[in-house]
Amino acid sequence: MQDTHISLAHGNGGRYMRELIDEIFARHLSNPDLDVQADAVPLALNGSEVLFTTDGFTVQPLEFPGGNIGTLAVHGTTNDLAVAGATPRYLSLNAFIEEGMEIATLDRIISSLAAAARDIGVTVVAGDTKVLRRGEGGGLYLATTGIGIRHPHPVGLDRIKDGDVLLASGPVGDHGISVMLAREAFGLHGDVQSDAASVLPLTRAALDIEGLHFMRDPTRGGLATVCHELQRATGMGVTLRQPDIPVRDAVQSVCDMLGYDPLYLACEGRVVAVVEPGQAERLLQSWRALPEGADAAIIGSIDAQHRHVLMKTALGGERILEELEDDPLPRIC
Repeated sequence: MQDTHISLAHGNGGRYMRELIDEIFARHLSNPDLDVQADAVPLALNGSEVLFTTDGFTVQPLEFPGGNIGTLAVHGTTNDLAVAGATPRYLSLNAFIEEGMEIATLDRIISSLAAAARDIGVTVVAGDTKVLRRGEGGGLYLATTGIGIRHPHPVGLDRIKDGDVLLASGPVGDHGISVMLAREAFGLHGDVQSDAASVLPLTRAALDIEGLHFMRDPTRGGLATVCHELQRATGMGVTLRQPDIPVRDAVQSVCDMLGYDPLYLACEGRVVAVVEPGQAERLLQSWRALPEGADAAIIGSIDAQHRHVLMKTALGGERILEELEDDPLPRIC
């Protein structure tokens, strides 16, 4: 890592963030239980295997179409457990509140956080509260830790094979564009809703598929960053088919106007799954039978013949998707 100071790009899920984690945190904290690539890690406690994860949330604005920082904290943490193959059970909650925040806003956010937790059957069992001086925070920051019980179906990067198929559970980029429009950035307005939601129905359906090998929720850095993670971990290429990747027209329109690529924008209620080719159609139909997966699609495959993340375009061309470096939309989660 050549940088001498931290920038927002060090938190975007791309190359700078990976180098920061690898060269500082992993280097100093390295131990057999630390896995910097996993959404959640297994811990053996009294003969039962649980999965453990932790996350922080600094979204601006605090409330946006389709959710707020409270629901995002619940869904973001429990989704990490779900795609790792677990049923979430418990959460801790740390709140860092900036002096001057309206109590009514805080009450509204924590109320919706509690409702989101109840809806998916998780309990907040511990927490802490700190108040920051005015100007030292973004109104409210949240930090959460989650614990879940692991499903017997194993999933992981080490199970991925040449020829496996990639599926996306729904349109990509909704959350990133929703948050941007909520800021009224660039004078734009729109009604794009964040996809922030629990992915538990999707992951439970996927875990019933024998040929399921891997799942990930494409949050910071979006779908493209998940594909780069697959490429680095397996040493095999990832081929995506642009016409098959679901993107809402409104999201694509904003991206076209401002020069964004929806493949790099965060989702907060989607799953990317890697499955044996013979099981892909079964998973697709299983997802499409759910409200959360009505727009699911088969979007690409693992290909050992190359070592890139490759996009096949609608016009029949090909282009390499580079790893994310700049941060187009800071504080989206």
